[in-house]
Amino acid sequence: MKMKTINILLVLLMTFSFAANAHGDKNKDKGLFKGVDTPAAKVVLAFHQALETGNQKQARAQLADDVTIFEGGRVERSADEYAHHHMLSDMKYLAAMKSDTLEHQVTILGNTAISASRSQTTGTHKGVERDYQGMETMVLEKQNGEWKIKHIHWSH
Repeated sequence: MKMKTINILLVLLMTFSFAANAHGDKNKDKGLFKGVDTPAAKVVLAFHQALETGNQKQARAQLADDVTIFEGGRVERSADEYAHHHMLSDMKYLAAMKSDTLEHQVTILGNTAISASRSQTTGTHKGVERDYQGMETMVLEKQNGEWKIKHIHWSH
């Protein structure tokens, strides 16, 4: 008798689990995009747009002078260092790729903002097909009334 009750409970549990999963995608995007209309988020989006369109001046304008950028085990310690070393290669790479933002949250805490996003990038660069999810974290600081990107961490 006890085994029969356990089996019935297991069947019911599995039935409800399948029903919940069948409707699980309805609210999939709920909460994945928060704070993206804030002034700090607009700086992040302007930076992305500038990189994607090859606008070096606009990309540089979004960065704090003393920005630190972590990517692929390397560190760049200023906006000028990034502009003179790695920015142009990022622009060329992004021009060949298609990137879709899967989620993006921006939280503002006083004069500091944190942007965290995840994206799907696809395309061909230098003859190599790419298809991967990347993650980006940015810390922004309000300087003289304007949001500036103070730190970037890219990984994929």
